[in-house]
Amino acid sequence: MNGLRSVLWLPLIGFVSLFWLTSEPAVDPDTSSHYQERYRPQYHFTPPQNWMNDPNGMVYFNGEYHLFYQYNPYGIRWGHMSWGHAVSTDLVHWQHLPVALEEDNGIMIFSGSAVIDRLNSSGFGKPAATPMVAVYTGHRRLSERRVRQDQRIAYSLDRGRQWTKYDGNPVIDERLSDFRDPKVFWHRETNRWIMAVALATRPAIRFYGSDDLKNWDPLSDFGPAGSAERLWECPELFRLPVDGDRSVQRWILQVDVNPGGPAGGSGAQYFIGHFDGERFYQDPDTRGKTLWVDHGADFYAVQSFNNMPESDERRIWIGWMNNWKYAESIPTDPWRGAMTIPREVGLISTEEGIRLVQNPVQELKRLRGEHHSYEDRVISPAGRKLPEFNGKAYEIIAEWEMGGSDRFGFKVRKGNDEQTVIGYDVMSRQLYLDRTKSGNVAFDSTFASIERAPMQAVNDRIRLHIFVDWSSVEVFGNRGEVAITDRIFPSPSSRQLELFSEGGEARVISMDLWKLESAW
Repeated sequence: MNGLRSVLWLPLIGFVSLFWLTSEPAVDPDTSSHYQERYRPQYHFTPPQNWMNDPNGMVYFNGEYHLFYQYNPYGIRWGHMSWGHAVSTDLVHWQHLPVALEEDNGIMIFSGSAVIDRLNSSGFGKPAATPMVAVYTGHRRLSERRVRQDQRIAYSLDRGRQWTKYDGNPVIDERLSDFRDPKVFWHRETNRWIMAVALATRPAIRFYGSDDLKNWDPLSDFGPAGSAERLWECPELFRLPVDGDRSVQRWILQVDVNPGGPAGGSGAQYFIGHFDGERFYQDPDTRGKTLWVDHGADFYAVQSFNNMPESDERRIWIGWMNNWKYAESIPTDPWRGAMTIPREVGLISTEEGIRLVQNPVQELKRLRGEHHSYEDRVISPAGRKLPEFNGKAYEIIAEWEMGGSDRFGFKVRKGNDEQTVIGYDVMSRQLYLDRTKSGNVAFDSTFASIERAPMQAVNDRIRLHIFVDWSSVEVFGNRGEVAITDRIFPSPSSRQLELFSEGGEARVISMDLWKLESAW
């Protein structure tokens, strides 16, 4: 849920916030005048103020995408968890709503998911009112050294605006201290609800089944496997076609690790296999391997939308864009925490086997503004500046040919003594992101880093799809089989874009650049 050992108790942070969010949003939903702070992302979701971490309860219902999230209404540091809430009709523009599920009676609202109970299996529904049911972890302190985590539910009959906590909570109590982050979905083949929940310190994922969302039977455990040094959190479980072929499908079990991620600290891994409604079976050719969802430092707690419209077969997810190594130290104010862009997830066949791919959702094209296009440009070791294009929020799609280069790529958000380097190393066959000189890196000793991901060129060419925002970079390589996500904190004046090549010449086959408008 929150990347911290549940035995660690954080004291009350300050006095009650100036804005208690139980009945009104913290700011007017028109945030255009508020979203201009130094590092405020312009097209990534952020709360108007205060602390935010994991995305929760992501579900589509009656024309709205719901994004709930871990939220502290009292301050800018972790603590006093409730569920914040926002909705969107297009995955790009978000409307802030009042806090949905509030901490009360000493029970914090940790991470979880939401479902639409169309058959009213829970009995919470009324005529013409389909229940939206949230399934979440309750976290409470029993003594100075003891905590308890259990699974609870709440329901809404008005599209997620008002919530009632179930009188029979908790619905699962294993008397454990590290037992959290339930992901629930409807399993058609067994005609019941399935829950995947983390036994964080074992580490393992436990599966449960239920007919009514109230009474749950344990089914099986999976783990440890892959990266299992410390905590497992925030599981995801869903099915995808391979290469778009609905007759060939695999299940993806996504599990977060903290620490032990690919860049240290927080990270997200996935397993490929089959799920029979009771047990997850990992594909034999992936056993003993660790497959990373994202090779950056700032990708965690990813969750996908339940109940997508029947006309849309996509699996779309959003992650928390931060790392528990320095999450409480990043230099943003009056808010702390951001989400990644929404990504469409798929499976493709590669030389190594079936692998996950992810790419930006098409809806983001709505933000495209000023456009520049280039073809067949040779980039020498002297580099190539683009004085005609500069900015703090933009999108790049480029195809490169290696030529005689050792390394080549982009220097984004470049200014006096600042740059973030996105490059490809020909010898090691690695995509990399270097933020060691990206701007403010002094707030944490581990922040200045270089992230690397293996990526094979195809016919001596690679494709890069890059999203740059006021305080982040997201890079997708080739067909989307490689992703690197990092936060950066450059000066507002660092707006230049430069192409580079080292050790010889490289060639840009094609490149499109767009300035991106603010979603706010």
